[in-house]
Amino acid sequence: MVMFLFLVIALVVVVGAVTLAVLGGGESGALPEAAPERFTDPLPPDRPLRRADVEAVRFPMTVRGYRMVDVDEALDRIAAELAERDARIAELEAALAGAQATAVGGPGLLKGYGAAGAQTHPGAPEPADERPEDGK
Repeated sequence: MVMFLFLVIALVVVVGAVTLAVLGGGESGALPEAAPERFTDPLPPDRPLRRADVEAVRFPMTVRGYRMVDVDEALDRIAAELAERDARIAELEAALAGAQATAVGGPGLLKGYGAAGAQTHPGAPEPADERPEDGK
């Protein structure tokens, strides 16, 4: 019975303290407004993004999680840079493939083909090598 009475008194004290804190026992009568956190964009505007830049992004918490506008803006920026980077990579790969085809094929690329582009028959003799022999 003593324990029950102690718990009831403790509950009344806690409820009273919370009520005073919420209603404001101070001079202004209310709790001061907390300044809302704002997203400060750590993504560099003057250079391409790096992995460390993306890992450094931290969004301020709100009552329901993150502010959707902040997350959407950061993701849009990252997506735009990735699309730009992918386009540049595709452009460079195409240029490299063209350069490799030219280097491997060289000027004699169509040597075994006829005038109309048809390949010579398998049994037909190979065209003579037009390069001069090295003293043989």
